[in-house]
Amino acid sequence: MDTSTRVAVDRDVCIGAGQCALAAPAVFVQDDDGFSTLRHGHPDPGADPTVREAARACPVGAIKVTGPQGPPEARP
Repeated sequence: MDTSTRVAVDRDVCIGAGQCALAAPAVFVQDDDGFSTLRHGHPDPGADPTVREAARACPVGAIKVTGPQGPPEARP
């Protein structure tokens, strides 16, 4: 069973509002065109506690976070 958390930015939906980069600057950055992308070199963006808040802050829902929602003992 895969227990990792995955983070993805749908560039077809992203409008470049930058809310993700404000909410989770260690995970997201705006590229040269102004669209959000995952920051290169982040070892495990899904483990960052601010990544789910960044997904909620996206005004168009371009960020998808899938996988575990907390430590194993907190999951059903």
